[in-house]
Amino acid sequence: MAVKIRLARGGAKKRPFYRIVVTDGRSPRDGRYIEKIGTYNPLLERDDPKRVILSEERARHWLGKGAKPSERVAGFLGAAGIIDTPRTPVRPKKSRPKAKAQERLEAEAKRGEAAEGAAPA
Repeated sequence: MAVKIRLARGGAKKRPFYRIVVTDGRSPRDGRYIEKIGTYNPLLERDDPKRVILSEERARHWLGKGAKPSERVAGFLGAAGIIDTPRTPVRPKKSRPKAKAQERLEAEAKRGEAAEGAAPA
């Protein structure tokens, strides 16, 4: 059985709330799980201590048994110091602005530089 540590979504529409669960990799995202080891509330501020609540003892237990964390959960575990902080994956180039938008940004930057140089002292 491939055991995973991942997020299970709860909460209302447009009000997400996640449980951090240990589950069989074949079970559905919000389906049956083995154990709940924490919660994640993305609506709270990043520095709020209640944003991610995690049982370190249980997380270490399941990692010791070979459970594989998802990308998001690995980030939480890394921030808590349970595992090494994972490398940030390379995002696709598709998300960059297209050619015309890049030209516009460059033109605006040049205009901004010219305006700074021409400003009287």
